[in-house]
Amino acid sequence: MIRVLVVDDDFMVARVHRGLVERTPGFAVVAEAHTGADALTLVERLKPDLVLLDIYLPDMSGIEVLRQLRASESTPVDVLVITAARDADTVRDALRGGAVHYIVKPFDSAALSDRLSEYAEKHRELREITSPSQADIDRVFGGGRSRPSMPKGLSEQTADLVRDALRDAEEGLSASECAAHTGVSRVSARRYLEFFAESGLSEVRLRYGNAGRPERRYHWIGR
Repeated sequence: MIRVLVVDDDFMVARVHRGLVERTPGFAVVAEAHTGADALTLVERLKPDLVLLDIYLPDMSGIEVLRQLRASESTPVDVLVITAARDADTVRDALRGGAVHYIVKPFDSAALSDRLSEYAEKHRELREITSPSQADIDRVFGGGRSRPSMPKGLSEQTADLVRDALRDAEEGLSASECAAHTGVSRVSARRYLEFFAESGLSEVRLRYGNAGRPERRYHWIGR
Protein backbone atom coordinates (compact mmCIF):
# COMPACT_ATOMS: atom_id res chain seq x y z
CA MET A 1 0.00 0.00 0.00
CA ILE A 2 1.38 3.42 -1.01
CA ARG A 3 0.87 5.90 1.84
CA VAL A 4 -0.06 9.44 0.79
CA LEU A 5 -0.08 12.83 2.54
CA VAL A 6 -2.44 15.38 0.94
CA VAL A 7 -1.31 19.02 1.28
CA ASP A 8 -3.69 21.83 0.26
CA ASP A 9 -4.69 25.06 2.01
CA ASP A 10 -8.35 24.56 1.03
CA PHE A 11 -10.02 22.01 3.32
CA MET A 12 -12.63 21.05 0.72
CA VAL A 13 -10.08 20.61 -2.07
CA ALA A 14 -7.93 18.47 0.20
CA ARG A 15 -10.97 16.31 0.96
CA VAL A 16 -11.70 15.90 -2.77
CA HIS A 17 -8.10 14.90 -3.45
CA ARG A 18 -8.24 12.46 -0.55
CA GLY A 19 -11.31 10.81 -2.06
CA LEU A 20 -9.64 10.50 -5.48
CA VAL A 21 -6.53 8.93 -3.95
CA GLU A 22 -8.50 6.46 -1.84
CA ARG A 23 -10.50 5.34 -4.88
CA THR A 24 -7.25 4.41 -6.63
CA PRO A 25 -6.26 0.81 -5.86
CA GLY A 26 -3.07 0.44 -3.87
CA PHE A 27 -3.17 3.89 -2.23
CA ALA A 28 -4.16 5.10 1.24
CA VAL A 29 -4.21 8.65 2.64
CA VAL A 30 -2.46 8.87 6.01
CA ALA A 31 -3.27 12.54 6.72
CA GLU A 32 -4.14 15.97 5.33
CA ALA A 33 -2.11 19.15 5.91
CA HIS A 34 -3.21 22.73 5.19
CA THR A 35 0.03 24.63 5.81
CA GLY A 36 3.62 24.09 4.81
CA ALA A 37 4.73 23.73 8.43
CA ASP A 38 2.12 21.05 9.09
CA ALA A 39 3.18 19.23 5.93
CA LEU A 40 6.82 19.11 7.05
CA THR A 41 5.84 17.95 10.54
CA LEU A 42 3.55 15.21 9.23
CA VAL A 43 6.13 13.95 6.75
CA GLU A 44 8.65 13.69 9.57
CA ARG A 45 6.19 11.91 11.86
CA LEU A 46 4.26 9.66 9.46
CA LYS A 47 6.92 8.90 6.81
CA PRO A 48 4.53 8.75 3.81
CA ASP A 49 5.67 7.43 0.45
CA LEU A 50 4.11 10.26 -1.57
CA VAL A 51 3.03 13.85 -0.92
CA LEU A 52 0.38 15.56 -3.06
CA LEU A 53 1.62 19.14 -2.72
CA ASP A 54 -0.11 22.44 -3.45
CA ILE A 55 2.11 25.44 -4.24
CA TYR A 56 -0.10 28.16 -2.72
CA LEU A 57 0.07 27.63 1.04
CA PRO A 58 -0.60 30.30 3.71
CA ASP A 59 2.78 30.22 5.47
CA MET A 60 5.27 29.23 2.75
CA SER A 61 5.21 28.14 -0.87
CA GLY A 62 5.00 24.50 -1.84
CA ILE A 63 8.36 24.96 -3.57
CA GLU A 64 9.91 25.86 -0.20
CA VAL A 65 8.29 22.76 1.32
CA LEU A 66 9.78 20.70 -1.50
CA ARG A 67 13.25 22.23 -0.92
CA GLN A 68 13.12 21.49 2.81
CA LEU A 69 12.02 17.93 2.16
CA ARG A 70 14.93 17.43 -0.21
CA ALA A 71 17.35 18.96 2.30
CA SER A 72 16.31 16.49 5.00
CA GLU A 73 18.06 13.13 4.98
CA SER A 74 15.54 11.71 7.47
CA THR A 75 12.46 12.18 5.28
CA PRO A 76 12.92 10.56 1.86
CA VAL A 77 9.58 11.04 0.12
CA ASP A 78 8.24 11.52 -3.39
CA VAL A 79 6.25 14.62 -4.28
CA LEU A 80 3.50 15.08 -6.86
CA VAL A 81 2.60 18.75 -7.31
CA ILE A 82 -1.08 19.66 -7.73
CA THR A 83 -1.59 23.41 -8.12
CA ALA A 84 -3.13 26.29 -10.03
CA ALA A 85 0.36 27.73 -10.54
CA ARG A 86 1.27 27.42 -14.20
CA ASP A 87 4.17 29.86 -14.59
CA ALA A 88 7.36 28.47 -16.07
CA ASP A 89 9.54 29.33 -13.05
CA THR A 90 7.36 27.31 -10.67
CA VAL A 91 7.25 24.35 -13.04
CA ARG A 92 11.03 24.55 -13.44
CA ASP A 93 11.58 24.75 -9.67
CA ALA A 94 9.31 21.73 -9.13
CA LEU A 95 11.26 19.77 -11.72
CA ARG A 96 14.59 20.74 -10.18
CA GLY A 97 13.22 19.76 -6.78
CA GLY A 98 12.54 16.25 -8.01
CA ALA A 99 8.75 16.30 -8.27
CA VAL A 100 7.53 13.08 -9.91
CA HIS A 101 4.79 14.97 -11.77
CA TYR A 102 2.98 18.30 -11.98
CA ILE A 103 -0.80 18.57 -12.39
CA VAL A 104 -2.45 21.95 -13.03
CA LYS A 105 -5.80 22.74 -11.40
CA PRO A 106 -8.54 22.39 -12.38
CA PHE A 107 -8.06 18.89 -13.73
CA ASP A 108 -10.14 15.89 -14.67
CA SER A 109 -10.20 13.23 -11.95
CA ALA A 110 -8.81 10.71 -14.46
CA ALA A 111 -5.62 12.81 -14.73
CA LEU A 112 -4.76 12.22 -11.08
CA SER A 113 -5.78 8.58 -11.25
CA ASP A 114 -3.54 8.04 -14.28
CA ARG A 115 -0.56 9.78 -12.62
CA LEU A 116 -1.02 7.70 -9.47
CA SER A 117 -1.21 4.50 -11.51
CA GLU A 118 2.00 5.45 -13.32
CA TYR A 119 3.66 6.19 -9.99
CA ALA A 120 2.53 2.85 -8.55
CA GLU A 121 3.95 1.05 -11.59
CA LYS A 122 7.34 2.72 -11.17
CA HIS A 123 7.21 2.07 -7.43
CA ARG A 124 6.60 -1.62 -8.11
CA GLU A 125 9.32 -1.85 -10.76
CA LEU A 126 11.92 -0.24 -8.52
CA ARG A 127 11.01 -2.64 -5.73
CA GLU A 128 11.38 -5.67 -7.99
CA ILE A 129 14.50 -4.66 -9.94
CA THR A 130 17.73 -5.55 -8.12
CA SER A 131 20.22 -4.95 -10.92
CA PRO A 132 18.53 -2.68 -13.49
CA SER A 133 19.53 -2.64 -17.12
CA GLN A 134 19.62 0.63 -19.06
CA ALA A 135 16.20 -0.23 -20.53
CA ASP A 136 14.83 -0.65 -16.99
CA ILE A 137 16.29 2.71 -15.94
CA ASP A 138 14.97 4.45 -19.07
CA ARG A 139 11.50 3.10 -18.41
CA VAL A 140 11.46 4.20 -14.76
CA PHE A 141 12.76 7.67 -15.61
CA GLY A 142 10.34 8.05 -18.49
CA GLY A 143 12.83 7.68 -21.32
CA GLY A 144 11.14 4.47 -22.42
CA ARG A 145 7.54 3.36 -22.56
CA SER A 146 6.38 0.29 -20.69
CA ARG A 147 3.14 0.36 -22.64
CA PRO A 148 2.06 2.08 -25.88
CA SER A 149 -0.72 4.66 -25.89
CA MET A 150 -4.22 3.30 -25.43
CA PRO A 151 -6.28 3.04 -28.61
CA LYS A 152 -9.56 4.91 -28.67
CA GLY A 153 -12.17 3.17 -26.53
CA LEU A 154 -9.67 1.57 -24.14
CA SER A 155 -8.79 2.99 -20.73
CA GLU A 156 -5.55 2.90 -18.73
CA GLN A 157 -7.36 1.71 -15.60
CA THR A 158 -8.98 -1.30 -17.26
CA ALA A 159 -5.72 -2.09 -19.06
CA ASP A 160 -4.03 -2.21 -15.65
CA LEU A 161 -6.65 -4.69 -14.40
CA VAL A 162 -6.17 -6.94 -17.42
CA ARG A 163 -2.39 -6.65 -17.23
CA ASP A 164 -2.34 -7.63 -13.54
CA ALA A 165 -4.63 -10.60 -14.16
CA LEU A 166 -2.42 -11.72 -17.03
CA ARG A 167 0.77 -11.36 -14.99
CA ASP A 168 -0.68 -13.52 -12.21
CA ALA A 169 -1.83 -16.31 -14.54
CA GLU A 170 1.03 -18.78 -14.92
CA GLU A 171 -0.93 -20.81 -17.48
CA GLY A 172 -2.11 -17.75 -19.36
CA LEU A 173 -5.70 -16.60 -19.80
CA SER A 174 -8.39 -16.95 -22.40
CA ALA A 175 -10.69 -13.99 -23.05
CA SER A 176 -13.45 -15.68 -21.03
CA GLU A 177 -11.14 -16.34 -18.08
CA CYS A 178 -9.83 -12.78 -18.20
CA ALA A 179 -13.39 -11.44 -18.17
CA ALA A 180 -14.17 -13.56 -15.11
CA HIS A 181 -11.04 -12.32 -13.30
CA THR A 182 -11.51 -8.61 -14.05
CA GLY A 183 -15.28 -8.20 -14.22
CA VAL A 184 -15.27 -6.74 -17.73
CA SER A 185 -17.18 -8.25 -20.62
CA ARG A 186 -15.61 -11.00 -22.71
CA VAL A 187 -15.55 -8.72 -25.75
CA SER A 188 -13.74 -5.97 -23.80
CA ALA A 189 -11.30 -8.46 -22.29
CA ARG A 190 -10.50 -9.74 -25.77
CA ARG A 191 -9.77 -6.19 -27.00
CA TYR A 192 -7.31 -5.52 -24.19
CA LEU A 193 -5.67 -8.91 -24.57
CA GLU A 194 -5.24 -8.35 -28.30
CA PHE A 195 -3.84 -4.87 -27.63
CA PHE A 196 -1.17 -6.32 -25.34
CA ALA A 197 -0.38 -9.02 -27.91
CA GLU A 198 -0.07 -6.49 -30.74
CA SER A 199 2.15 -4.33 -28.52
CA GLY A 200 4.54 -7.23 -27.90
CA LEU A 201 3.77 -7.34 -24.16
CA SER A 202 2.00 -10.70 -24.37
CA GLU A 203 1.95 -13.63 -26.73
CA VAL A 204 -0.85 -15.80 -28.02
CA ARG A 205 -0.63 -19.57 -27.81
CA LEU A 206 -3.25 -21.82 -29.32
CA ARG A 207 -4.59 -24.66 -27.23
CA TYR A 208 -6.25 -27.41 -29.21
CA GLY A 209 -9.13 -29.44 -27.83
CA ASN A 210 -10.87 -32.52 -29.11
CA ALA A 211 -13.05 -30.59 -31.52
CA GLY A 212 -13.75 -27.08 -32.77
CA ARG A 213 -11.53 -24.07 -33.13
CA PRO A 214 -8.38 -23.84 -30.96
CA GLU A 215 -8.58 -21.62 -27.90
CA ARG A 216 -6.48 -18.45 -27.92
CA ARG A 217 -4.57 -18.14 -24.64
CA TYR A 218 -2.62 -15.01 -23.75
CA HIS A 219 0.65 -15.10 -21.78
CA TRP A 220 2.34 -12.00 -20.34
CA ILE A 221 5.94 -11.57 -21.53
CA GLY A 222 6.42 -7.85 -20.80
CA ARG A 223 7.69 -6.33 -17.58
